[in-house]
Amino acid sequence: MAHSKTPYLVIGCVLSALLLATGCASTTVSRVDAASVTDLSGRWNDTDSRLVAEEMVKDALARPWLDASTKATGGRPVVVVGTVVNRSHEHISVQTFISDLERELTNSQRVTFIAGKGEREEIRAERRDQATHALEATQKAPGKELGADYLLRGSISTILDEAEGTKAMFYQVDLEMVDLSNNVKTWFGQKKIKKVIERKRVIF
Repeated sequence: MAHSKTPYLVIGCVLSALLLATGCASTTVSRVDAASVTDLSGRWNDTDSRLVAEEMVKDALARPWLDASTKATGGRPVVVVGTVVNRSHEHISVQTFISDLERELTNSQRVTFIAGKGEREEIRAERRDQATHALEATQKAPGKELGADYLLRGSISTILDEAEGTKAMFYQVDLEMVDLSNNVKTWFGQKKIKKVIERKRVIF
């Protein structure tokens, strides 16, 4: 009779040990440099967004279209960022990537960068409000917006390959610069990232 209780006793001891371990668990938070590389899951992250934006804008500004436009107009081309479509299987913060692109374009001082579609609506609403409530001398009149010469648009796609605890994540970012006067694509950029994630099995 005592022998038949042995498995239950072992199970009870294991459960007690697990509960004790869970009860002793604690959360540790560490502040790190925002520019540091932190890959926890292997998914698209802030580092990917920043590095891809930096590299692709650098490539775009080094291509012939920029010098050709500058010589033709005698000034810096006016660029606006359009839609970047998330065609991946992940939830990717596309707006963060767009913000990284906008930052790189603006800080390059090689092009004149203007507000995007959603931002323009907010700015126009502010001008309408000024027309009603602000001093006339400080009001900003409508109809003086700077039209863009080029539209930067693109997409983010992924391919997932997985077998026996090892996963390969492939990201492809495609961007194109479109001349708004004739719809000609003056630059096409592509960046690929591949990550291999291995999950080690824990054996008790």
